[in-house]
Amino acid sequence: MALKKTFSADGKKCKVVFTVKKEAAQGAKSISIAGDFNSWSSTETPLKKAKDGSFSTELELDAGKEYQFRYLLDGSRWDNDWEADKYIPAPFSSTDNSVVVCVEPKKAVPAKKTAAKAEKKPAAKKAPAKKSK
Repeated sequence: MALKKTFSADGKKCKVVFTVKKEAAQGAKSISIAGDFNSWSSTETPLKKAKDGSFSTELELDAGKEYQFRYLLDGSRWDNDWEADKYIPAPFSSTDNSVVVCVEPKKAVPAKKTAAKAEKKPAAKKAPAKKSK
């Protein structure tokens, strides 16, 4: 399982690709995702099965927020994302929910460059003085 995030240029949206790898799918015929972003609907957001046996879907979420979610395999078995950003206790059961954090990492601010020393220009050469006769 994996989460891949990309942020819009204005930083207001976060596209997240949710992927359940073949090994994690454990032979499932169908997988859907339920979470804060779809009112925990177990049918609204199915993942598409790829030729390699993995399942994935892409969602555009509001940036600056965290979203709890879980995968539903074959309509009967709930599973967390093995590579979620974090996990928190589910409010209505004794399990944890996966969490995707849609906060763009702070960009490293380049260190200020020391002021380049002013290049000294060589002094203009004076023309040789004319000799008088």
